[in-house]
Amino acid sequence: MNNLTFLLRSTLLGLASFLLGSNVSLAQMGENGGHKMLINGDSLYVEVMGKGDPIVFIPGGPGNSHDYMQLYMGDLADKYQLIFFDAFGRGYSARAKSPSEYSIQRDIDDLEALREALHLDKWTVFGHSYGTVVAQGYALAHPDHLKRLVIAAGFHSGEMWQANCDSYNHLCQTQFPEKWAKVDSLRHEGYVSSDSVFMDVYGSIPTGFMYIHDMHNRKKLERKPDMAPDHMMNTDVYYTLIGRDADFFVGGQMIDLDYRKRLKEVKAPTLLLFGRYDFVAIPEYAIQYKKYMPQAEFVMFENSGHNPMAEEHDKFRKVFDAFMKK
Repeated sequence: MNNLTFLLRSTLLGLASFLLGSNVSLAQMGENGGHKMLINGDSLYVEVMGKGDPIVFIPGGPGNSHDYMQLYMGDLADKYQLIFFDAFGRGYSARAKSPSEYSIQRDIDDLEALREALHLDKWTVFGHSYGTVVAQGYALAHPDHLKRLVIAAGFHSGEMWQANCDSYNHLCQTQFPEKWAKVDSLRHEGYVSSDSVFMDVYGSIPTGFMYIHDMHNRKKLERKPDMAPDHMMNTDVYYTLIGRDADFFVGGQMIDLDYRKRLKEVKAPTLLLFGRYDFVAIPEYAIQYKKYMPQAEFVMFENSGHNPMAEEHDKFRKVFDAFMKK
């Protein structure tokens, strides 16, 4: 797997000179060698690795930190400049005073502000899972600054996200009926996804198989050991954007999201990556991208789940390096 098991840390050399004269200030050093930058009034954690064509990575969740994408794709720094960051409310970045401050639009706006802060004219935008929601929104809002677009295990609409919930829960029910009986009992009592007592039971179901096709690949999908648990995932972000009963019924801001009618507008070269055994961004909906985005290159990874970049990394590198030449 090349360098997936270790990452070369780099500081943001010369960043101070980039920031001179801008409306973005450099704050304290991050815990992992990155920096905190003031973006749209709040501190966001940023790490830059390598040199070359710039690529920004948007992680999933919503609520996840950057660490897993850096773990899976840090070796790309041998050819490209990689920009990993924690969006507002995630990882080492600032938290909102109220969850109502979290929004998909805020994530899109912060991404553009980050580009301006780094003084980049155009960049490749790489989104994974929820990160593809932000990536597609950015592509439509800021086409002049988009060089390429990569959608990995993506979602084109709230309807597709609901299909994710339905698939997820069907598998929980059929594979773990004993645990599901407790979940079902709580549901009948009126508990929803965001209730702590429900989360304790629902979260006890071992759902790794929904994300990983070959469980021998589990080691490839582990978190960095230096990431504290409370920095891995912010559930306030998740339930604000997807709804208070997000694990069953899509609500929040996601329910009204639908890019399908506009995806043909994206002119930048686009790469679509999906896993055949992804029970989250399920193939039934994934292949619909061929209709809504016929101008894009579509690749199905036949031996992967929700993270084809990790499970079939050698194939991913070949596909990705070829795409980056466009």
